[in-house]
Amino acid sequence: MNPVTLYKAMADTTRLKAILLLQQTSELCVCDLMLALDESQPKVSRHLALLKQAGVLQHRKQGLWVFYRLNTNLPGWVHDVLQQTAVHNTAFIKCNLARLAQNPANTCC
Repeated sequence: MNPVTLYKAMADTTRLKAILLLQQTSELCVCDLMLALDESQPKVSRHLALLKQAGVLQHRKQGLWVFYRLNTNLPGWVHDVLQQTAVHNTAFIKCNLARLAQNPANTCC
């Protein structure tokens, strides 16, 4: 992972929020991300595909559902950047985390 690839991937608000949500929750399905981000399925899926293509995310399929998580092979410096971003910008995803908490049992999946 080179810095340009990472920063291009994070340069969009929806993608950055998705990354930070996944950092805090470890794994989410597309429907959870739709709820948290308050976006349509096509828009969320398009952003997730770009993050996967950039090497930031991995996915797994379980039946009809697709679950995303941060790529387990990301270098340490990427985790450090994401951690610092989350710690110093808690308000940035506060509403998104609150929306996600409305569905604690993952009833969409």
